[in-house]
Amino acid sequence: WDFVSSQKKDESSHLNQFIIHAALDIVEEQVWTTQAMHLKVVDKFNDLNISAYVTAGHAKFMLLHEGRSEDNINNFFREVHDLYVKILMNPFYQPDSVISSSLFDQRVKMLGRKYLS
Repeated sequence: WDFVSSQKKDESSHLNQFIIHAALDIVEEQVWTTQAMHLKVVDKFNDLNISAYVTAGHAKFMLLHEGRSEDNINNFFREVHDLYVKILMNPFYQPDSVISSSLFDQRVKMLGRKYLS
């Protein structure tokens, strides 16, 4: 989910995806060095930070941001994790499939506005 202006979003959407994917290896390494779920800032690219959160089931939530408050980012990740667990508990959800719920998408965007704007 992108919480940036549409003009900036159009210019950098492919670059943002590349930056996040490049940080996945770092997240994989850090997962085994700590018991914390919120890994905080795992990588940086120019003025952008990549924060990560890994669930007990090793689902990874990653956020590309410009120096936000760690407390707000942690709260965002925790609430997104709660939403994710609710999706997993749905008997109609197939594990390891794409989450296509528009309600889930709306709630994550709302949390982004609440904690990251």
